[in-house]
Amino acid sequence: MVAWAAICPSANNNYKPHLTTMAKPPGGNELIFRVAIPAPFYRLFDYLAPAETGPGPVLPGMRLEVPFGKGSKVAFLIAITQHSEFDNSKLKRVTRILDDEPLLSSKDLRLLHWASSYYHHPLGEVFSAAFPVSLRQGKPAELHVEKCYTLTEQGLAIDGNRLNRAPKQKSVLEKFQCHAGSLSETELSLWNENWRPAVKALVDKQLLEISQPDAVPGNGLLVRDSALQCNAQQQAAIDAVCESLGQFAVFLLEGVTGSGKTEVYMQIIRHVLERGQQVLVLLPEITLTPQLEERFRQRFAVTIAVSHSKLTDGQRQNAWLQMRQGVCSILLGTRSALFTPLKNPGLIILDEEHDASFKQQEGFRFSARDVAVVRGKLLNIPVLLGSATPSLESLHNVDRRRYHLLHLPERAGNATAPILQLLDIRNKRMQEGLSEALIEDIRKTLSRNEQVLLFLNRRGYAPTLICHGCGWVARCRRCDANLVIHYDESLLRCHHCAQEQPLIQRCVACETGELTPLGLGTERVEKVLATLFPDRIIVRLDRDSTQRKGTLENYLQQINQGLVDIILGTQMLAKGHHFPNVTLVAILDVDSGLFSIDFHAAEKLAQMIVQVSGRAGRAEKPGKVIMQTRKPEHPLLTTLIRQGYSDFARTALAERKEAALPPFSYQALLRAQALDGKMPPLFLEAVGKLARQYSQGHIQILGPVAAPMTRRAGLYRYQLLFQSTRRQALHALLDGLMPEIEKLKQAKKVRWSLDIDPVDLY
Repeated sequence: MVAWAAICPSANNNYKPHLTTMAKPPGGNELIFRVAIPAPFYRLFDYLAPAETGPGPVLPGMRLEVPFGKGSKVAFLIAITQHSEFDNSKLKRVTRILDDEPLLSSKDLRLLHWASSYYHHPLGEVFSAAFPVSLRQGKPAELHVEKCYTLTEQGLAIDGNRLNRAPKQKSVLEKFQCHAGSLSETELSLWNENWRPAVKALVDKQLLEISQPDAVPGNGLLVRDSALQCNAQQQAAIDAVCESLGQFAVFLLEGVTGSGKTEVYMQIIRHVLERGQQVLVLLPEITLTPQLEERFRQRFAVTIAVSHSKLTDGQRQNAWLQMRQGVCSILLGTRSALFTPLKNPGLIILDEEHDASFKQQEGFRFSARDVAVVRGKLLNIPVLLGSATPSLESLHNVDRRRYHLLHLPERAGNATAPILQLLDIRNKRMQEGLSEALIEDIRKTLSRNEQVLLFLNRRGYAPTLICHGCGWVARCRRCDANLVIHYDESLLRCHHCAQEQPLIQRCVACETGELTPLGLGTERVEKVLATLFPDRIIVRLDRDSTQRKGTLENYLQQINQGLVDIILGTQMLAKGHHFPNVTLVAILDVDSGLFSIDFHAAEKLAQMIVQVSGRAGRAEKPGKVIMQTRKPEHPLLTTLIRQGYSDFARTALAERKEAALPPFSYQALLRAQALDGKMPPLFLEAVGKLARQYSQGHIQILGPVAAPMTRRAGLYRYQLLFQSTRRQALHALLDGLMPEIEKLKQAKKVRWSLDIDPVDLY
């Protein structure tokens, strides 16, 4: 208790920002700085103003260094007041003010307060999520000036074949010769992390030189390449969004795969740039960033920043500050880039808006899509959501006229929609997951010098190692899950907690039975493909094969250059990639997604099928999609084949409405976990008892129940679900409940979290 009195939590959560420029108010009483600490506390903390505040005004949103417990923290100023609930003698003093001005605008601060309130998450952690790591650590908000390199006249003229004996130098030289202007250290690192030795050698040979960064055009050149010719539907979508520039509106661009959504984005972006404004483009996966970045750099002559988790802290800070200062016009980023400050905001785009990766699953569990819409409203700019398979929530918002639907029903250019075929594999002879009919189709496709894409959303060699003699199965000691065989590494690995152990040769139970791999993973399918097609180039794209930086980009380049015959991969292949020579796509195990206790499963499976199918026949050559199944009469599959995703979505929405499930109701999931399996249900039972006192009959309180995977990473997991057809009633309950949860004695014995609008129940 003494330690907590020393850091003085403020019980006042109904805070309002208060501005002042004074260190002391009239009358001599000290000012109180009310701050948010990036820690899991649902309260603010009071500190005395620092001894020196500097010459400028002290404003909410500025970073402060404060003593906290036995150390110090970087905190965020929320308000300045003259009164505290605690005696001033018990308050510690702010150590120093880190910023001369707030790094976020007043509208950005309003967004963070809204997000904290809506997601019922501690304000300090919400503020922290808006800053890059280096700024969270209190480092100065300064741009790192990078070196840039450009070709000399000699470098422009030289034939790259003269460097055949130095292939790395040749590769770098060709990169520069294909790129207009200079390349920065960040751009080179994104392309190849081992660029430095080759660049140094080329500088020594006077083929490259250190240069100034390319100037950012003002009213001059904005676009390098000319735009493509759009069809009538694309042009209608472009016109609709451009007419709304300068005001808030949400557009849902529903375009079949290959319909030219990216071209629509780029032509709208040009109009935004002509207004002198910036664009924030969010993507669900890091793997999609390099391809889109390359297209944007070819089209636009403005400075483009990139932000995602594979960049260094310095690179992400630079992107953040460049957008804040208006140095950059376009930011391409993943979910975490959403809160990047924009000096002249003009447009927010979310590509693949349906993707579950836009929902943060740990810590501050926000939906980037939903927060982006709120941010667009605060900034008074349009928000454009794009997808071939829109989420049911977004389609419901179209029905309620909250979103404007823009439809691209046809593929761009001369491309035609692929033919979808269900392949019944019941009682058929299989070779490691490949039916004879599929193998024959692969042979025919390869004989025409066309590419094949095989999709299996399970990495590793096999998901189960079983004893043929006694039935023993290799299980993870810390999770309710089987260990996955990784044959190439001679490992058994848990895909939930990452625990590893050597691949064993003898059954630990009976010591005599034959250990047999059960089920399929991409590694196993790759080996049978190499046997069936020994003279063909096969590339496997999954998290295991693309761990090294630059590997994925190199593989994608080889695929697009026609150097690969068969592409085998997992979810990272399902969306966004453009493979013009792929004419056959096969989904090897479509049945694995048909049976789930999660009501989201059917929607996710339908989206996956359509997205994977969209990789086929994207150029002039017709495409074919084969789905291997043992359930060819399943209604989900037959609806998708015969009627398409839109009809499936309408049926799914009707079913959700009948069952009063989201988006026709609203959910919050309280999760709890602990080493002691008895504690989570006891804690959740206590919460449920409290909740029933607050609910007034408008809220369904379901549980507590064990999570579908009860034990994970050594922790026992349970959950309590709150559901209501009235969003306001649900949040009113949580407003009253959250402060009470912290007071429960059981809360100190578990880790718990609240997930608003959960996208899965695992």
